[in-house]
Amino acid sequence: MEMPSGSLGNGIPEAIGQNRGNIKRCLEKYIENGRRVMKLNELMDEMEIVINDVMQRRRVMEGDLGKILCFTQEAVVIPPNVAFAVRGNPGIWQYTKVNSSNLSVEALSSTQYFKLKELLFDENWANDENALEVDFGALDFTLPWLSLPSSIGNGVSFVSSKLGSRLNDNPQSLVDYLLSLEHQGEKLMMNETLNTARKLEMSLILADVFLSELPKDTPFQAFELRFKEWGFEKGWGESAGRVKETMRILSEILQAPDPHNIDRFFARIPRIFNVVIFSVHGYFGQTDVLGLPDTGGQVVYILDQVKALEDELLHRINSQGLNFKPQILVVTRLIPDAKNTKCNQELEPIFGTKHSNILRIPFVTESGILRRWVSRFDIYPYLERFTKDATTKILDILEGKPDLIIGNYTDGNLVASLMANTLGITQATIAHALEKTKYEDSDIKWKEFDPKYHFSSQFTADLISMNSADFIIASTYQEIAGSKERVGQYESHMSFTLPGLYRVVSGINVFDPRFNIAAPGADDTIYFPFTAQDRRFTKFYPSIEELLFSQNENDEHIGYLVDKKKPIIFSMARLDVVKNLTGLTEWYAKNKRLRDLVNLVIVGGFFDPSKSKDREEISEIKKMHSLIEKYQLKGQFRWIAAQTDRTRNGELYRCIADTRGAFVQPAHYEAFGLTVIEAMSCGLVTFATNQGGPAEIIVDGVSGFHIDPSNGEESSDKIADFFEKSGTDLDYWNMFSTEGLQRINECYTWKIYANKVINMGSTYSYWRYLNKDQKLAKQRYIHSFYNLQYRNLVKNIQILSDIPQPPPPPPKPLVKPSASKGSRRTQSRLSFRLFGA
Repeated sequence: MEMPSGSLGNGIPEAIGQNRGNIKRCLEKYIENGRRVMKLNELMDEMEIVINDVMQRRRVMEGDLGKILCFTQEAVVIPPNVAFAVRGNPGIWQYTKVNSSNLSVEALSSTQYFKLKELLFDENWANDENALEVDFGALDFTLPWLSLPSSIGNGVSFVSSKLGSRLNDNPQSLVDYLLSLEHQGEKLMMNETLNTARKLEMSLILADVFLSELPKDTPFQAFELRFKEWGFEKGWGESAGRVKETMRILSEILQAPDPHNIDRFFARIPRIFNVVIFSVHGYFGQTDVLGLPDTGGQVVYILDQVKALEDELLHRINSQGLNFKPQILVVTRLIPDAKNTKCNQELEPIFGTKHSNILRIPFVTESGILRRWVSRFDIYPYLERFTKDATTKILDILEGKPDLIIGNYTDGNLVASLMANTLGITQATIAHALEKTKYEDSDIKWKEFDPKYHFSSQFTADLISMNSADFIIASTYQEIAGSKERVGQYESHMSFTLPGLYRVVSGINVFDPRFNIAAPGADDTIYFPFTAQDRRFTKFYPSIEELLFSQNENDEHIGYLVDKKKPIIFSMARLDVVKNLTGLTEWYAKNKRLRDLVNLVIVGGFFDPSKSKDREEISEIKKMHSLIEKYQLKGQFRWIAAQTDRTRNGELYRCIADTRGAFVQPAHYEAFGLTVIEAMSCGLVTFATNQGGPAEIIVDGVSGFHIDPSNGEESSDKIADFFEKSGTDLDYWNMFSTEGLQRINECYTWKIYANKVINMGSTYSYWRYLNKDQKLAKQRYIHSFYNLQYRNLVKNIQILSDIPQPPPPPPKPLVKPSASKGSRRTQSRLSFRLFGA
């Protein structure tokens, strides 16, 4: 269905002309219950009451009014008016107000619409002409934007196209940028001999003639001295053939810039060597952490990401003819009370890498080092001090600045923003899962949520990091701009209001060219097809057999499976409301046909609520126990405690596939869906939520199935239908298993991901260089917002304490991951600005 063309100011009057009587009755019904916010389902339900004739209702829905209603996200009722928020396409919103008495129509700005909405929650503030409005977009007016919803997330390609015209007008900017390239005190690519575009063009022609006479495999060292005399330094390539290719690409750019060559050139320049990745909350470790509070897919994502990035950097550095070693630091919190994990170890090498480490920095309060775990919702008071301590340690280990900083989640992104601003470094953010879309009306009802979740601090931190970032990495289109039916995570931050605090006129624009999509993969040494018998981890067979089928109940599993021959449907996630494991259990419990066909295995959480410190998990544990008792699930249901051994989990997926079962991911919303990738990589047929990333990973009915988390009956029937057909058609299950594997291999690998991210880092570093004046102006605005809003909000969050600890001793010298040249930086030489803090 398409929205009527043109503005709502024209579309609604036309719709009224077609259905004046029906529309008037609808509007009168809407205002009948007084002031309120109505969601789409409520608007439709009340319309059906008013227009009870099926044929009339069909005609209305097929007309302009029906189309407009279908694209309405919500309506604000302030009798006699009803204001509609209409989203015709992802990222494109219109607001209009209709008077129920005379059917007059008035177009509204976002500010006018939100003021009406605010009247329901804080009337005095809504009427205050001096209420704070936040407008980050006011500082972006000179930059180009994407225009089509279909182009959202293609930021780096768009930037390359705009760089063409910029370089055509001013090629000297590229010369100056290349002259700035260096690493560990060594100049790269060019020296001051080539300080103008004209000189560079002439020297490139001379070099091309010279290289054409050499065998392609001639090492760069054989002609390095001659090139140095002409103004060229190392970094063009490892051989004559590679150097010639790179130089020809640059020559073509200087003569006639085009996006393709710009992409190729920035993929080759030696710009990124050292990377810092922040992931602050939870228990970040390599073993025995999965399933602990606030600790799940993001840990797996980052560890796999690091391996892929290091491999890509090593490959590029070698291709550039350089001998440097890359360094990657994953910076997280050091937790003294580490629950038998290594989260109390300061520096830990990352398995499967040569130059990457986890660096842990403690939270420090006035009482000393905080020993206990802190919920991700309560973490904000510690982040400013954490950033300062982390920055000092990072500069000490790297003996200089990193080349790229990547943040993860709200806390890691804020820390990345603070550090990048302090050091003047290119910054990327990865949201993973923005809480704002997880909790309905968490903005307008922030005062209700704040005592428990501190969303005012979180949403403020998210706005700061989104607007500070040089580029934003999303796993899917839906993460940015949603779907036709659902608003995207980032899209929900375009404009919104926190009544009594501030009104966001322009938070982040999904058409911003900083948005890019880079989908992660799964570790193919762990997650591989169940049919690869020679690679299977057979040592885990006995423990997995016990885990799934033992009749005994203990601290690792409760419930049991009577019929071992039945296929198993299986889900594994954190035990919280959004992941919806209790929802899946209830769907299964209520569907007799499904219970007859398959067993259900759930992996997640603890069994004893007293063992958890997470508020949501405690509630979900109690709910799971009540479902087991209410529906008498024992015999068909197994609940396994959270599993932390990734290698055994990989084999667990394959063992479920051996039963010709399925993986089910029932989340109310999933930003990406790493477990979906893992399951499909093992050849396990997969059913996953249609809300978020899994809807893009799976092609419904081809490589798996979408399920609706808001309709458990429909979803459970869809699963039952599949297993009924699989029981009679032996090839049916195999077909979906094979198609799922093919989908993963074509679109979701870490090699593809790493190549994209390093390319982004190189391209956006130059884009940042070109737009440094505007970047500085925006940072001043962010600086004010940080100091006047964020720091005050954080004061409302209780700072936790342990038994008083003595002040931390002077830090012991670290055994550094690698030695490198360059000037050392210490706390005494580092001036922290942290947005003016």
